[in-house]
Amino acid sequence: MDKSDRRVAIVTGASSGIGRATAKALQNLNFRVFGTSRRAGADETNDVTMLSCDVTDDASVARLVDEVMAKAGRIDLLVNNAGIGLLGGAEESSSAQAQALFDVNVFGVVRMTNAVLPIMRRQRQGRIVNLSSILGLIPSPYNALYASTKHAIEGYSESLDHELRTFGIRVVLVEPGLTRTSFEANITRPDRLLEAYDTIRPRMEAFMRKGVEAGDDPEVVADTIVKAATAAIPRRRYTAGKQAGQVRLLRRLIPEFAFDKSLRKQVGLPV
Repeated sequence: MDKSDRRVAIVTGASSGIGRATAKALQNLNFRVFGTSRRAGADETNDVTMLSCDVTDDASVARLVDEVMAKAGRIDLLVNNAGIGLLGGAEESSSAQAQALFDVNVFGVVRMTNAVLPIMRRQRQGRIVNLSSILGLIPSPYNALYASTKHAIEGYSESLDHELRTFGIRVVLVEPGLTRTSFEANITRPDRLLEAYDTIRPRMEAFMRKGVEAGDDPEVVADTIVKAATAAIPRRRYTAGKQAGQVRLLRRLIPEFAFDKSLRKQVGLPV
């Protein structure tokens, strides 16, 4: 395939973890891939062109899209992967910290999507894959604010997909479970720690760390993203990994009171 005929993809948060694995997987399928990182001066690696972009900044997002269009002339796929975590009691985060979390995980997705949509509408085709989480489907104590961002992405994506189908554009969700990425580097702590949560908070951190260590490889999630990105008739959502699929099934089949009891027992809260 001639280089000018290659499909063009943008993958946000592509410097490590799921984003990096996804960029490489798409490049192996002959996509021309532009990955983003907040750090300026990122290098081109394995034919993935790395560009700097801060998804919380409208001007930065606009510059990124302009640069991709100048280099490639089209955008066929957007993978909204950039995101941050927050672990702690919901009460322990100030409203400013909660807003900062939503600015990356939700409004970052909105900014990127709004920036590429005029291009995709002109092309009469395009695919947007939004990284949700299994926590977009279930409650998660001590992850209340993070889970809220993923619940928001679920509602936004499913609704937006209905709006865009008439333009030949589809919006698809991918819902990973716990994934083996850098837990310490990607998690944020509350900005106003409260003594009332000092006993349970460390236990929840240990629980999450253990879950991450036993989680899926980023490549497992990347493979699911590729399926969502290339399916001729995509499903609305794709769970990534065995654990995520099991949780989604249990959430649908088990009565609410039983699921609630099981969840509390699993994370070590009084039943």
